[in-house]
Amino acid sequence: MSTTPLSVAVIGAGMAGTTHANAWRQVGTVFDLGLPQVHLATIADAYLPFAQDAAERYGYERAVDDWRQVAEDPNIDIVSIVVGNAAHREIAEAMIRAGKHVLCEKPLADTLDSAKAMAQAEKEAGVVTAVGFTFRRNAAVAELAKLVAQGHLGEVNHFDGRYWCDYGADPATPMAWRYKGAMGTGALGDVGSHLIDTAELICGPLVSVSGAAMMTSIKERPVAKGHVTRGTALDTEDSESIIYEPVENDDVTTFTAHFASGAVGTFSCSRVAWGLPNSLMVDVLGTKGRASWDLSRTGEIKVDDVNSPAGLGGARRVLVNPDFPYFARGSSMAVGGVGLTQIEQFTYQAHAFLQQVAGVTDPDKGALPPCATFADGYREMLIADAVARSAEQGGAAIDVSDVG
Repeated sequence: MSTTPLSVAVIGAGMAGTTHANAWRQVGTVFDLGLPQVHLATIADAYLPFAQDAAERYGYERAVDDWRQVAEDPNIDIVSIVVGNAAHREIAEAMIRAGKHVLCEKPLADTLDSAKAMAQAEKEAGVVTAVGFTFRRNAAVAELAKLVAQGHLGEVNHFDGRYWCDYGADPATPMAWRYKGAMGTGALGDVGSHLIDTAELICGPLVSVSGAAMMTSIKERPVAKGHVTRGTALDTEDSESIIYEPVENDDVTTFTAHFASGAVGTFSCSRVAWGLPNSLMVDVLGTKGRASWDLSRTGEIKVDDVNSPAGLGGARRVLVNPDFPYFARGSSMAVGGVGLTQIEQFTYQAHAFLQQVAGVTDPDKGALPPCATFADGYREMLIADAVARSAEQGGAAIDVSDVG
């Protein structure tokens, strides 16, 4: 295992970008020691004030306004790409050519062709590449997957997942990249990508999707003159001077699915769910029990199973504790009731990625499950495309059993 210090850059200084910046700052504080030290080198953002603010807050040495400066810097080893997905392919391919390890945010790209090209580049790359499906690192979600794998819930017959957000609920929220393009944006591409990956983590591969419906409730959005951040409402009092552009993708998507195991799934995702800023909920129902998780109560799961005494059945609260995946060495206060937040998922992901770069692959020696690959990101986009085609065909069933 190499222990040579590694320099890290983050491209994108928005909400998710600063979370990556924080994760790299915290990566050496969790799990086992002995990994290479991380040197916090550069934050890049097209809007330089964002880059400068993030660099100062999280202790990075330099802020730049052009990602190409990162590609050209021979001293940078690892790059997190956290910008609009239309730019992912160009940046990732440039970083791979420059010999840098690449952790790219989801969804992988803005088109299937670009996602396929990135998956192909991954095959030929001599570096580590990964896509950021961070809910794989959530202790409670991983515990649900463990309960299913160990048969604790019996044969799973139904998965229900919904990811509802309200960042697009205000019609005055200005036009941004999230409202453009048919793939990788919209509610399905944004939060739906997490939902699909989480479902497969818990219940195994999907083999078909059907019954899809998609809708756009806010047909156009105002164009801001300055820099736009997620969820920033535009002052529309002077309405005569405002230009509007059409929204090009979905605000809400719902669909059903079948898993290879025989279980069925019901899914819904929304970016216009009024009053729900970040609401992900999962239910898994089997022949011997059921388990549920709610992101708003991320430090616990609910379980009901055949172990309950007669007449005393019902969901019981189980606090995240050291028997859950990730928690024992992933928290500085690893006792039940302390809980975790969504932020830790990014730190655990960064740790796993750093292990892969350093060549730590043996679970018996503390290796975490490897990060999702570009190929995994391409698979998720193929499934999302099948959902969109189902909606176009009036809810027709679309086979995804041959999606690699």
